[in-house]
Amino acid sequence: MALNSPKELAFTALQVMQDAPVIPVIVLDDVAHAVPMARALLAGGIRMLEVTLRTPQALACMEAIAKQVPHAVVGAGTVRSAADVKAAASAGAKFAVSPGYTFSLGQACRDQGISLLPGVATGSEIMMAQEDGYTDLKFFPAIQAGGPAMLKAWGGPFFDVQFCPTGGVTPQNALEFLSLSNVACVGGSWLVPADALAQGDWERIEKLAREACQLKLR
Repeated sequence: MALNSPKELAFTALQVMQDAPVIPVIVLDDVAHAVPMARALLAGGIRMLEVTLRTPQALACMEAIAKQVPHAVVGAGTVRSAADVKAAASAGAKFAVSPGYTFSLGQACRDQGISLLPGVATGSEIMMAQEDGYTDLKFFPAIQAGGPAMLKAWGGPFFDVQFCPTGGVTPQNALEFLSLSNVACVGGSWLVPADALAQGDWERIEKLAREACQLKLR
């Protein structure tokens, strides 16, 4: 079964992936942190912001960023259902990132007009996503599922796929992933540490963003 044609997308998944070397994986517990955090990341050169649906405040945080930081591009992470997609789109999300892939999830994103970066961990999952037209994928959980060696192995049969490895990616191993031809970017939570959020240390978050932007330049 083929997916219906999508509405016009603000950004394709590949454009989201190619915007910077790292997509920050963000967990927010306090709406008051959302806007200053987004401004700090933006000042550091990161504008694609994946706010995960792991807290009750996540949607409100997305909405605040979308309204008050217009140059940032809000995305929803940990998207697992059509209901998640609809809620995220209503909150202003322009892209969605999921830990896995289903046909209904892909169709929901197309219906809402937001791009999807679906999670895969096996060859069969890649093929299922490709059947529905998705060739820009999240490799998750990256370290546990085989790390750079797995991505190198996939480079042969899945030569036409670009990946964003997420899960266990750190500043120490990010370059090993980014050096691969089939890796467009990585996803990482280290750009927005919980203690920096709690302390309102926006300068630290900006610094981490600047350092992340330099990863492919070294």
